[in-house]
Amino acid sequence: MSRFPRPRLAVVKVGSSSLRGPDGRLDRTQVERLAQEIAVAHHDGTRIVLVSSGAVAAGMGLLGLERRPVDLPTLQAAAAVGQGELIQAYQRVLSDHGLAAAQILLTQDDFIRRSRYLNARTSVQRLLELGAVPIINENDAVATDELAYGDNDHLASLVTSMLEAQLLALLSDVSGLFDGDPRTDPDATLIDRVDDIDALDHARIGGVGSYVGSGGMRTKVEGARVAVRSAAHTVVADARRPGVLAEVLKGEDIGTWFVARPHRIEARRLWIGFALTAHGRIHIDAGAAEALRRRGVSLLSVGVTRADGTFGVGDAVEVVDPNGRVVARGLSNYDVADVVRIAGHSTADAAEAFGVGYAREVIHRDDLVVLD
Repeated sequence: MSRFPRPRLAVVKVGSSSLRGPDGRLDRTQVERLAQEIAVAHHDGTRIVLVSSGAVAAGMGLLGLERRPVDLPTLQAAAAVGQGELIQAYQRVLSDHGLAAAQILLTQDDFIRRSRYLNARTSVQRLLELGAVPIINENDAVATDELAYGDNDHLASLVTSMLEAQLLALLSDVSGLFDGDPRTDPDATLIDRVDDIDALDHARIGGVGSYVGSGGMRTKVEGARVAVRSAAHTVVADARRPGVLAEVLKGEDIGTWFVARPHRIEARRLWIGFALTAHGRIHIDAGAAEALRRRGVSLLSVGVTRADGTFGVGDAVEVVDPNGRVVARGLSNYDVADVVRIAGHSTADAAEAFGVGYAREVIHRDDLVVLD
């Protein structure tokens, strides 16, 4: 029995570690095999959007670099040189199947600014209508997140939400999420299904005593959190397993399956919760944390204990409980100095003491996304 119906649209992400050869450069055989699997999937009725790393590895070969650069300017230069070569490597195979590869470079701003978000979505949708295979990467020549932190999992999850895809396939150098570190624990077992991603012990993911011995698993789980909240199933599987994409698309028992939630979170809330960069933290007491978790109310000043960071009015912030857990993210109605000023005061007291401009919620419930 299949895990889920075959998706009409799937976002497939492959990481840089799965596209590098032993010499650190682009593994062309692996790229060609992946392109072949994408072509087969396309002809079997599933449209594919590929989020592909590997530009730095491709650029290393063209620039004659023996080792992966460690400084950001050289990493960006290698990515700029290698991006065209990476796309050509895919195109050489896709063209044999009558498919065209379309290069799209995105940054986080393309998801934050609504006009750019809508333009990006329209462009990708039109490419799919025309039968092309969009190949997306972060614009590494001008953006630093992927180069600094090592993967495109977050980008792929946002693309999944943007396109309302039914599946996100995270193809990796590991075969899924384990209950221990398989490199050191011979009894570590693959977790084949995760029904409630928020129930995972996130402190153990990608760290000491982690579910899996790869720091990159943390970003995959966080990417899966975004996707499942967008009503998309997510599967983490071994990129080098022959026929992996066909097995994932058929819903076969492979890798770790993160079960989609039945209802899709609205785009604006997803944007607040996951796309925006948090500029600070608002710390709250236990009672306020419970109210946010259980009743979905606005955050009032009486429940605030302190604030830190450099946020201004309208900036995204994290809301943190007394144990340091992030309860929610939202858009603050005040800058950090004003939040500190009214912390612990009731709304009425704040308005009386500091003026009617303070008779507002710290974060209105419509601008708040509960994460915990």
